[in-house]
Amino acid sequence: MELPIGLDYAPMEADSAAEIPTGAGWMYEPKWDGFRCLAFRDGDEVDLRSKAGKPLARYFPDVVQAMLSLRAKRFVLDGEIVVPVGDSLSFEELQLRLHPAASRVAKLAAAHPAVFVAFDLLLGPRGGPVHDRPLEERRRKLEEFAEQFFEAGGPVRLSKSTCDVGEAKGWLTGGVRGLDGVMAKREDEPYASGERTAMVKIKNLRTAECVVGGFRYLQKKPVIGSLLLGLYTVDGLLHHIGFCSAIPEEEREELTPKLEKLRQAPGFTGSAPGGPSRWSTERSTQWEPLAPKLVAEVQYDHFSGGRFRHGTRFLRWRPDKEPRQCSMEQVIRESRSTAALL
Repeated sequence: MELPIGLDYAPMEADSAAEIPTGAGWMYEPKWDGFRCLAFRDGDEVDLRSKAGKPLARYFPDVVQAMLSLRAKRFVLDGEIVVPVGDSLSFEELQLRLHPAASRVAKLAAAHPAVFVAFDLLLGPRGGPVHDRPLEERRRKLEEFAEQFFEAGGPVRLSKSTCDVGEAKGWLTGGVRGLDGVMAKREDEPYASGERTAMVKIKNLRTAECVVGGFRYLQKKPVIGSLLLGLYTVDGLLHHIGFCSAIPEEEREELTPKLEKLRQAPGFTGSAPGGPSRWSTERSTQWEPLAPKLVAEVQYDHFSGGRFRHGTRFLRWRPDKEPRQCSMEQVIRESRSTAALL
């Protein structure tokens, strides 16, 4: 594949915000509940890359075929892979696709075909890069691309976009199924590869994607009692920032042997779960370190003093997320946004 934008090109990242930014120069899009993906095509070759730069084509052969079906022969699109099921989008079906057996993946793709929702154009059909152009221009070119090459209701679709903050707030508060919030982007900014300077995300829930750096057993039963959560700081250290004990009961026994296989010291390379105190119990002081392989998305209420103030609620595993991408910024920046409202 010979394109002016390489397969290792990093997608634009988003900062976190507590509220939708307003004023001139903002463009808003739905935040789709799927897998972020850069789609590359050069003639008969198609490659799909995740937000972490990992190949996705083997898990989404239907999306590969969808890209090959477009009459455009060379392009790079930024978008989200989603799986419609009924009148909503299923993140669970996306996770099922990450299966080692091609036959299983093919069966899942036939049952629930994936859709690629495009929201940015980095390389046009004539082979010219546009990632260095302002979003306002890129969006216009993307809409022209979609009008020329996308089919209505097809497997590759154009994401909605608006400059009307009222419409964007409707997406956030209207309970639209399959949406994870709102993205706000600066119209005058070029595509900020790997940076968080031109885009912010406003989620329906206050959530964080954390590395599972260890776990504790239940005090009276040898099954998982709680997950110990960590986030990376700019110095590359993984700091313990809280726990999650709100794990569905039916998952505890199934999860236990999976985590035990990942036991590896030190678990946390920065601040670690503390030692005994007068409030400690046997359960709260003994913990097992894990290799930093798993990412869990959790819901929380407050973050202060470098920790979640209370326990968190487990939402889902994020196998599409690279552990090293789980930075302290996502909670520190949200805390600042919250403080600004007080």
